[in-house]
Amino acid sequence: MKNNQFISIKVLTFAALLGLSVVGCSSVQDNSAAVVTSTQAAAAQTAASTASSGTTSTGEAAEGAETTGGTGTTTAIDTSALFTDRDLEQTVDLTAATQMNLVSNQDVTLSEEGVYVLSGEAENVTVTVDAAEEAKVQIVLDGVSITNADAPALYVKSADKVFVTSTDSDNHMEVTGTYVADGETNLDAVIFSRADVTLNGTGSLDLVSAQGNGISSKDDLRITGGVYTIQSSADALEANDAILINDGTVTIDTGKDALHSENEEDTTLGNIYIEGGTLNITAADDAITANNLVQIDGGTITIETAVEGIEGNNIIINDGQITIYATDDGINATPKVNNNASIEVNGGTIKVTMGSGDTDAFDSNGNLYINGGTIEVEATSAFDADGTAELNGGTVTVNGEQITEITESRGGGGGGGFRGGAGGGRGTGQ
Repeated sequence: MKNNQFISIKVLTFAALLGLSVVGCSSVQDNSAAVVTSTQAAAAQTAASTASSGTTSTGEAAEGAETTGGTGTTTAIDTSALFTDRDLEQTVDLTAATQMNLVSNQDVTLSEEGVYVLSGEAENVTVTVDAAEEAKVQIVLDGVSITNADAPALYVKSADKVFVTSTDSDNHMEVTGTYVADGETNLDAVIFSRADVTLNGTGSLDLVSAQGNGISSKDDLRITGGVYTIQSSADALEANDAILINDGTVTIDTGKDALHSENEEDTTLGNIYIEGGTLNITAADDAITANNLVQIDGGTITIETAVEGIEGNNIIINDGQITIYATDDGINATPKVNNNASIEVNGGTIKVTMGSGDTDAFDSNGNLYINGGTIEVEATSAFDADGTAELNGGTVTVNGEQITEITESRGGGGGGGFRGGAGGGRGTGQ
């Protein structure tokens, strides 16, 4: 993610922002945010130097923008500029586009900035983007089918940003075998990108990865439109810096994690932000997992089955329609990059149904705050927190009984937390 993005941080050091030392409050956040992408992490260094004086550091795209949260929150990043206008445009002006019909066994390299329209059915073809670091390349899928044995269908080797835009058409990309590395680069996905990548459009794209990930980005991965079906043996969507979803419909069936964001070098990255769209997830491991922050401001998320439904160091839910069935923890905050793990729910409609056994619907290895929203839990253990656990607002029902406080929260895993009625089993409406 490059310098055309933004950051807005108010009276906070970067460490405090990522620490998320949340204080429980009865007021509900209004679209507050703490998502940090790669550019925001760099810009935060400037923000940290001005925070003590109470000034606000804003990026070019958010000139004059300022976001404030409810009392006791530590989030003040304006998320309105996480998506550029071009990210959100679902159609493309093809007047000056280069038309390309794919042919089997003939790889394609795109080395110049521009718009390229791909069509045709081909086998053993990799479309490689190897352009200048400042180049923006738009790949328009117009009835494409690519089947490879051991290489990505699309490989972004170098660019500033790549847009993968579907026309009103059906498209298919599949890798049937084990991926072959490109030198020291471990290629492991049907769409593999070393730069920011945005998926949008008005059509559909089916991805099948028999021995790897569906889509991997070493920077940011955005989805703002289109219909996607992903079958993968490993992670379906994977990004080093951030996964950012604004719109679109994504159906995932994965042998590992559905959404996975983790950065081993920078603990401020590894974030997931969802503000719209529809996610339908079946995962053998975690459905949504981020090393740092998961923030949900909207959208419809249905987790049909997973071990962990939503997991992160810090989890903030401000809005959205969320349905979870999990066999370990429904929503789990656990120390990954710092010791200030927390779950904060300020709005939305959430239903969590837990499998039987040693399971928790909400499990925080830190603090837990329910400030708003409508929450329905079917579980033996509804809430488990190592630190403070507060029910400050919203409507919370546990096994058919509305509660007004979290009464038996305790840490240490196991069956701690509020216990109400008979739990376990999969409820209706899942």
